[in-house]
Amino acid sequence: MKLLLLDAGHCLSLGLARVANTRTDLELQVLDAVRIDASDIRSHRADVVIVPPFVSPADSAPADVTAHAEHVEAVLAACVETDTPLVWCVADQMFEQGGEGLLDEEEVPSPIDTALRRVIATGDRIRAELPSHLIVRLGPLFGPDGRDAWLPTLIESLLAGQEVRAAEDVILCPTSVDAVAMALVGMLQQQRCGAGSWGAYHLAGTEPISSYAFISVVRTQLITRLEGIGEEVSPGPIKALTLNSGTPLRRVLNCRRVLETFGVHQKPWRLELSRLLDDWVAQRTPVTSPQEDV
Repeated sequence: MKLLLLDAGHCLSLGLARVANTRTDLELQVLDAVRIDASDIRSHRADVVIVPPFVSPADSAPADVTAHAEHVEAVLAACVETDTPLVWCVADQMFEQGGEGLLDEEEVPSPIDTALRRVIATGDRIRAELPSHLIVRLGPLFGPDGRDAWLPTLIESLLAGQEVRAAEDVILCPTSVDAVAMALVGMLQQQRCGAGSWGAYHLAGTEPISSYAFISVVRTQLITRLEGIGEEVSPGPIKALTLNSGTPLRRVLNCRRVLETFGVHQKPWRLELSRLLDDWVAQRTPVTSPQEDV
């Protein structure tokens, strides 16, 4: 299966590349193009086109959000012309007002913000014009590298002694980039084998947690690991912010449909975070050669 992946430097693109390197049944072509047309899809003989998410649309300039929507619509037009399936990953921030309980796949976000509504209109076009699509809504991503990987920037700020500010009243489900990459590949392989289960799905890590609490876990585990290899560290403090008066804002995605349809289980973000921090410390620790016997 040949995947045409847009946005080479995105953390999800790098995660998919890592998965592709471990498989012989997958070929990944990565473009760093702003727009593509039908000739690009044909020249790469792509079976699927994948667009990584615009990670923080609610916190970005409206012009940037609108540009992303226009970019996706250009990709959509190329996919319609070539009859190529499209996978579009979307940030959970599209659920601008959150929800008291779990956010189901059948629930289409209805944000108040004009730029976010422009992105919703793009999703409506995909549903109307291209039956063979996957719209995959994701919890906040974290990964080892790439743009919007969250974790590298967070570690860098903490080790530089900088104060990190995070909301204590925004509840979300941190989501491992590598877990998303593996899930997408599994879903697409099943589609290629005739599953025919196109539509919207949710994918997020288990255990809802506030942004502040998640960063606190990262800070604590970072200190523990660095002290374990003999480094003295004084990471920067974390300041809790209150962004919502009264009830916390909850963005907790219900991932039931992706489990029932494709057998994709949610990955515990604590285990994924622990693995990534272990890898980070291993790369930081110098490798010493064993002494030869005298």
